[in-house]
Amino acid sequence: MAAKKVIVVFGATGVQGGSVVKAILGDAKMRESWAVRGVTRDVSKPSSKALESLGAETVAADLNNTSTLQNAMKGAYAVFAVTNYWESHSADVEMKQGKAMADAAKEAGVQHFVWSSLMNVSEFTKGVLTKVLHFDSKAHIEQYIRSTGMPATYFMPGFYMSNLPGSTFRQINNDWTLALPIPTSAPIPLLNTADDVGKFVKGILLNREKVLGKRIYGATDYYTIDEIVKEFKEQFPEAGKTAKAVELSHQVYKDGLAAKGMPGEVGEELLQNMRLLSEFGYYGGASLDESHSILVDKLTTWKEFMATKAPAFADL
Repeated sequence: MAAKKVIVVFGATGVQGGSVVKAILGDAKMRESWAVRGVTRDVSKPSSKALESLGAETVAADLNNTSTLQNAMKGAYAVFAVTNYWESHSADVEMKQGKAMADAAKEAGVQHFVWSSLMNVSEFTKGVLTKVLHFDSKAHIEQYIRSTGMPATYFMPGFYMSNLPGSTFRQINNDWTLALPIPTSAPIPLLNTADDVGKFVKGILLNREKVLGKRIYGATDYYTIDEIVKEFKEQFPEAGKTAKAVELSHQVYKDGLAAKGMPGEVGEELLQNMRLLSEFGYYGGASLDESHSILVDKLTTWKEFMATKAPAFADL
């Protein structure tokens, strides 16, 4: 029997990486030909032990320590690489980490590098929105990976469904209100990150030749803000009686973030991130059809997510 291909999954105890681990090890057919090596900072943590109980090997590595990255990727066929900008709030740190992973993978002879990327908003909007640093930094890493000539695919996660319930979509004066600083007709590509990132990555691994060099858009569908609220009303008729979508002014949105203790520059970054949705399109209006064509598993709809995955809606 041929040896299993090893996929190294960074951020294996996080939302995206954890989804990849579960998608591969939860599929009997994938398990026949793939082994998962989950990368975490501390292999003794309960979250790391949980990965091992699923059947993953775990290895300790630090994105800021290059030698540990080389060890983690030894003998790997594929890599799922992801960084967390919000941990350091530094594009420079994130870019250094991303490039270090790419360099280590290239050195290890990795045959399929899957990078969790995002759009270069500054470039894409021709300088209109220049503060969405957590997008631009990932795009710069993508550019670097392309320059290495390594076989790679670029997974572009959509807007996290989990960022809506209890946060921007919450009760205000007893009315469930989705309040954002953009028109309620703006389309948002929604993704159930914890369950569906892995479904896309599985599709990427199974369709290597088809997706090399390409971007895969990770979202179930485009939902306007009005549609998100309409489906909430259908899902929860009682609570939804007075539910509504509200367009906030840019200043009111930023003031609300400042009241939660967010620095001004972060507020501006998040505002521009929202403006991207309405003014230019999260993916520039790109169709999701080609990205969906590689999938084996059904994606989570917004209604399904509300029914089973949203603690803030659990008692409705």
